[in-house]
Amino acid sequence: LTSPWWRGSSGINAEYGGTYPKPYVSLIHGITMGGGVGLSLHGKYRVATERTLYAMPETAIGYFPDVGGSYFLSRLEQPYGMFLGLTGYRIKGADLKHLGIATHYTEMEKLPALKSAIMASTEDTIEEVLASHESPIPGPFTLGPQVDLIKHCFSAPSVLDIFSRLEEAGSDFAVKLLKTLRRMSPRSLVVTHKLLSEGGNFSYKECFAREFVAAAEIYRSGEFIEGVRALLVDKDNCPAWKPGTVEEVTQEMVDRYFVPSGRQWKPL
Repeated sequence: LTSPWWRGSSGINAEYGGTYPKPYVSLIHGITMGGGVGLSLHGKYRVATERTLYAMPETAIGYFPDVGGSYFLSRLEQPYGMFLGLTGYRIKGADLKHLGIATHYTEMEKLPALKSAIMASTEDTIEEVLASHESPIPGPFTLGPQVDLIKHCFSAPSVLDIFSRLEEAGSDFAVKLLKTLRRMSPRSLVVTHKLLSEGGNFSYKECFAREFVAAAEIYRSGEFIEGVRALLVDKDNCPAWKPGTVEEVTQEMVDRYFVPSGRQWKPL
């Protein structure tokens, strides 16, 4: 966690992303995951296109939605943040606008003109510029038919309760989600649930400080290393999570992710 990359990535987000006094515009075009989310979603203006593909898939590699994920996901209309943070579900551009993650939606063919207009704009005219380059959102919210299920299941007070509600729901979508969640690191799921459940009670920089403490324990536990090995290095897709089930994750294990062990977050 003392590496230039970790401190640089999270440091830039923590110091400038959500608190930078001058508004900045994020053009969320193409794959936007992990660190790319941190660099873009804390901006005041966030423009998605039909090529945008957003996700926070960290629980699949034994990690959690960092780069301020505990801040912005906990502030979405709930429980969409919990749903996205736990499952790593992939969302396209139009749905980002429906969810409020994107503030504007623009067809990709308009991007060159939009970029030029942004460069020529001022703080007083930027909103007018963005509005004048917006495109109609193509179609309804694709998760619309699943809204009731998502709200019922992912508002549950624990990961185990989410599992139970998905099992009880029994629909094809619920079964698919449950299968996805059971592939994730059990420890990461529980830690993520706690971070997102409590994130709304903390400030922007406080969320980064909590994520720093959690990340230190993630590295010590070996979960992240095992997740990267299984999904990105050996690509056997068979991570040996410890413990292997959510039922085996103890309160003592979880508490270690929220108690500083000598190292404190130091802003850039």
